[in-house]
Amino acid sequence: MKLRNFIRLFKTNDKNIRTYFALAIVRIVLVFIPQFGYIHPDEFFQSIEVMAGDEYGLEHTRTWEFNTTFPIRSIVVPYFCVKIPLNFLRFMSLYARHYLQIDLRTSYALVVFPRLIMVLISFINDWSLYKICKSYGVKGEMRMIALASSFVMLVFGSRTFSNTIEMGLCSVLLYIVADTMVHSNTVLFQMDFLQEKYDAAETTVGKVKLYKMKSSLPAHSFNKCFLISTLCVVGVFNRPTFLFFGMPIVFYWLMRGMGTRTISFFDFFLRMTALVICALPSLVFFIMMDSLYFGYLHLSDIPMLDIGMRNFVVTPLNFVRYNIDPKNTAQHGIHPKYLHALVNIPLLFNILGVVSLLSFASMVYQFCRADYKNLPRAQSIIALMTAAIFVPLGLLSLINHQEPRFLLPLTLPIIFLHGTKLQTGLCVKLQTGLCVKLQTGLYVPELVKSSRILKNICSKISSKKIAGATLLRYWYIINIIFTLFFGFVHQGGVFQLASDISNSVLARDSVTHVHLVTSHIYNVPLSFFFIPSTKTLLTNQDTGQKYTMQKRFFLYEYGGMNVDDLHRKLKIILDHNEMKLSEKNQKYQLYVAIPTSLTDDLSMAFWRSNSTVMTYERVKVFYPHLSTEALPKFSIQHPTEIETDFDSERECRLFEWGSNHDSLLYAAFQQFSSMVNQFGLALYRIDVGRKNKKFE
Repeated sequence: MKLRNFIRLFKTNDKNIRTYFALAIVRIVLVFIPQFGYIHPDEFFQSIEVMAGDEYGLEHTRTWEFNTTFPIRSIVVPYFCVKIPLNFLRFMSLYARHYLQIDLRTSYALVVFPRLIMVLISFINDWSLYKICKSYGVKGEMRMIALASSFVMLVFGSRTFSNTIEMGLCSVLLYIVADTMVHSNTVLFQMDFLQEKYDAAETTVGKVKLYKMKSSLPAHSFNKCFLISTLCVVGVFNRPTFLFFGMPIVFYWLMRGMGTRTISFFDFFLRMTALVICALPSLVFFIMMDSLYFGYLHLSDIPMLDIGMRNFVVTPLNFVRYNIDPKNTAQHGIHPKYLHALVNIPLLFNILGVVSLLSFASMVYQFCRADYKNLPRAQSIIALMTAAIFVPLGLLSLINHQEPRFLLPLTLPIIFLHGTKLQTGLCVKLQTGLCVKLQTGLYVPELVKSSRILKNICSKISSKKIAGATLLRYWYIINIIFTLFFGFVHQGGVFQLASDISNSVLARDSVTHVHLVTSHIYNVPLSFFFIPSTKTLLTNQDTGQKYTMQKRFFLYEYGGMNVDDLHRKLKIILDHNEMKLSEKNQKYQLYVAIPTSLTDDLSMAFWRSNSTVMTYERVKVFYPHLSTEALPKFSIQHPTEIETDFDSERECRLFEWGSNHDSLLYAAFQQFSSMVNQFGLALYRIDVGRKNKKFE
């Protein structure tokens, strides 16, 4: 029945609904293209890299967060969201290889399959927003479109960040608390109504009847208590900053009905106690799983009852202990306190982010003027969403390390409050109230006031329809640009580099040692090369002898090293391998990968060395790729490395007229080709014994 309703909804002629479903399909399709963009190393090194190494026995980098001596990341959420899907992929690969002669365990599948799981999880945000709108009787079509068209969902929604999981958990928690608020308000209203009737009743029969009606009202005080507690535990173990996001939401669950005749501070205390008790089962489960994984606890210790405090590890506690020291967070970058509010909010949510900041500034201004009648009620959905945005924003701004992805959980409340402005524009009537229809048909007036600053801006716009269309157009344009940039261009050559080396260089020869040097790009996940781990103990099936694989791939990552220093590093690596070649006849291949915007700089470094020992040859260029560590130099003419359909003779014939117009056209073509060339990642082969040739 539900599937039939879904199909009927999809076939509807409602333009907004069809737009939402189209955007939802785009979100899924973008996973399979796939998006080569590489947002941040944590996308891989806190999830896929560790889980793929454990599941497939691959060479991988186990980052310091998973150090067994002081682990600060729980393994439970990555285990269920990444490792189990990878295990299922391995299971399918066995049958695909047997029946179809297709190996599903490739670099492509290692990226796409976990992202497919994450994009399915991302629809929890859509479902939560839809349910909140339905519970409060407000129109949700434009809000759903705003959510589905945001690059936060199109790009971050499919990435294996802990922040993406945190966003989904916060959205579900918001829906549960908002729904319980509706339920409690309805029950309390009916309870107060029946109590007034009971007090006014003059006959015993009437009092008994009203008492029975009052007693038959559903319970509401501890509604969804166990589910809320479990979500909070999962959120904290996934990412301890969930405390900042969950605290204001849970507070609204605790204070439901406060101020009425039937709810007192004692109920607040009882609810808090119930939350703590209900959180114990999931808390014990997470601690046990982490303790077993990191080796603090062994299953053999349980029957022997040889268990103490030393056998347990609480990863969120370690996380807090590490990050509470400013010196530790400073190692990852120090940012100004205003970065989240003035840069990251507009970056993630562009128009709606700016509107939310201005609206909050208006609320603060009205509060300072004691203009309380124009503020939303303390226990309203507007107040809940506002607290869900600005309480965590303020707390996170106190931390000296700030990244945009830390604010992903603010997506749903920002879109719920301001998403309709993309349709109505900013010129809404400021003195009208919004009647929010509850599930029982009860109407509760909620004053929704806009910013006085926005009023002055909107007064210059003559038509609301034009203003809304303009905002929506800019919203689409900005999100398309950021989707292309973060989804495909930013560090886009890193995955292509790993996949190409895995499928070509490493697949051809199992004896030759391969050395890869990278500079001015993000860290390359070793698991993408699909190299068997050299630490895994293997057994010879014929002799039963134990052995390990010989290491034959070596990765040297030099970050933003100066090109002259990079040249010296290449010389040292080359000399070392030449020595091993002469002594042990150990063959090798040396490669260097750098952004194409640095090819001239590296060429000059080779020229300044005045050495003919090292030779270099371009193997391949991966497009598109942009490293913010090596931004393109548009003012400098670079030799083109773009493969075009024009050969030299055809180009000469094309521009042989020699007119000024043709000369300008040719110069423009050359400059455009040079500019495009800089958006790439170049792979070069370093060797000895040949005459040094132009670094092109």
